[in-house]
Amino acid sequence: MELIVFDLDGTLLNGASAISSYTSETLQLLTQRGIAYTVATGRTMHASEQVLSGQGFTLPQVYKNGALTWDPDAQQFTRQKMLTLAETEPAMNACGKHKVTPFVFTVEGRDSHNVYCGTLQSDAEKQLKRVFLLGRGYEVKALSELPVEADIVSISAIGRQPAIQSIKGVIDHQPHLLAFSGPAFEGEGLHWLDIHRSDASKGAAIEVLRQPLGVTRVICFGDSDNDLSLFEVADERYAPNNALEQVKASADEVIGHHDDDSVARFLRHRYQLAPGH
Repeated sequence: MELIVFDLDGTLLNGASAISSYTSETLQLLTQRGIAYTVATGRTMHASEQVLSGQGFTLPQVYKNGALTWDPDAQQFTRQKMLTLAETEPAMNACGKHKVTPFVFTVEGRDSHNVYCGTLQSDAEKQLKRVFLLGRGYEVKALSELPVEADIVSISAIGRQPAIQSIKGVIDHQPHLLAFSGPAFEGEGLHWLDIHRSDASKGAAIEVLRQPLGVTRVICFGDSDNDLSLFEVADERYAPNNALEQVKASADEVIGHHDDDSVARFLRHRYQLAPGH
């Protein structure tokens, strides 16, 4: 079967970080036609549940850039690529050197998703905690409470571009770690950073799903550097025109802006889901 794989932010979601009514209707049309689709996102499952609810995402889903794969039928994670506390030391030291607060994401079972952080050092970090963590129901704990034996999914941070790029430079020299970064929506000059195990990628996670799902062809949509591994394993790859230049260069075709339902419009045309679209 063909499997469509969506990135969320900047791709399937609009500028309000939501699935529009037009895109929702398109997903329903895909389901009616028996066309399979799933998601591969940098978000946690916890931060994705509300936006995906009722949209027909019934197949295994890839979260935190491939660190976790959730099987809705089995109600469990079927693939986990975790970091130990010792393995995060280069990242934690680099964040401390550049006065950037690391947010450490852990997972224990189905419903226990925790975030640990130190003293917040900027307004952007306070906003990240208030809006994107507490606002989505996370329990945010002090970094000093992080258990030594914790299963760490990832480390995230937000800060000025020079600091974030310097930290990323340190991570790029660690063979067991992989870092992604890009412009943050929280303010001009701010960049985000996500750090994972080097074998945790969207592409690797989707490859694992090919055989058990009977996938013969992967069609993917993405906009950022964390989608490049997905592009590498896909048979077809598409980028919205708001994507990073290196992503657009790797795409088979650049489609419209994510805020204009470009993915949904492309799929309606490709699969002739509705006359005139």
